[in-house]
Amino acid sequence: MCREHRTESAPKPSVSAGTPPASVHEPSAVGRCRLRCPCRPADARRAVERAVDARCRATGTACDQESVADALLVASELTTNAILHGGGITDFRVDLVEPGVRVSVSDRSDALPVSAEPVDLHGRRRIGGLGWPIVCRLARDVRVTGLPSGGKCITAVVPLS
Repeated sequence: MCREHRTESAPKPSVSAGTPPASVHEPSAVGRCRLRCPCRPADARRAVERAVDARCRATGTACDQESVADALLVASELTTNAILHGGGITDFRVDLVEPGVRVSVSDRSDALPVSAEPVDLHGRRRIGGLGWPIVCRLARDVRVTGLPSGGKCITAVVPLS
């Protein structure tokens, strides 16, 4: 778990279980998007970008580019980690919430994410291992929930200020 976030339960799914999978993106009037799986990090970034752009157009406000970049990075890191460490992405959702954008990524693994030390036992610098700390640093609320059918869902809310 993130040191900053100790919660372990996630909000209820934003799309009901009986909803058929989307062909590519399935936006709704309340600003959520469900992406078919498996997806690539680039697909996740595009879904977040489209949802945020739609919100900014609908409200007539300018999008804060640094906040959008944070949300894109969180979506990319969560999907990359699900692919590399979680056995693949089983679900991906984007919801516009107050105060920002909520990104949910489900995978096949029951293992909780961990932060790796930047150096190994011999003092050599490790490659990678920065994704989870980045997610924990940029998101206001991070939740990891076990799924009834196995695997987990990681939900992160990134403020759009």
